[in-house]
Amino acid sequence: MGEILALVEARLRSAFGEPDARAAVTFLGAERIEVLRFTRDDLVRYATLGMSAQPMADPVAPLTDPLRGPRAELVLTVAAGRADTSAVLRPLAVFAASPQVEGVVVAAGNAMELGEPLWPGAPFTSVLVAEPGGLVDDLPLPEPRDPVRFHPLLPMTPNEAAFKRARGAEALHAAWLIHATDLRDPLRGTVPLT
Repeated sequence: MGEILALVEARLRSAFGEPDARAAVTFLGAERIEVLRFTRDDLVRYATLGMSAQPMADPVAPLTDPLRGPRAELVLTVAAGRADTSAVLRPLAVFAASPQVEGVVVAAGNAMELGEPLWPGAPFTSVLVAEPGGLVDDLPLPEPRDPVRFHPLLPMTPNEAAFKRARGAEALHAAWLIHATDLRDPLRGTVPLT
């Protein structure tokens, strides 16, 4: 486990540079999750470290394979200096612990609900899990392990989350594109949804 996380951290450092902060959270029944903060240019990126230590498993499977199964980490990007997003560390750790605690398999198109603002004053209470590979390349692991994938998280307002539940992730992505939504803006409002 430790060697996998060392490789994951090295991959994050090669993509984003040196982290300028890190925090660790431990939940009952789960291994420790760290969240690293990388600040570069006008962006702040928060990346989880620890979610990929174990493969995610289907919660209804009778047996779990300790080696095979999808592995992931999560990355949230926000524009720097527009809001104090430092309190997002704990929600990100909650999301990253969900495969261990709740048996969730995190994949692109999933919504992850917090039920409260992602940080004080945030207009977002949930995130949409995006396709991996855009920010950080997949990290291959020795066979038979699956590679570690780095999923961007896209913050959603409550209205956007309801729209996603009703119409699906593709329809929400289309609405964001139509309105040229800056998904990194920590203060943005809900896009018009029809």
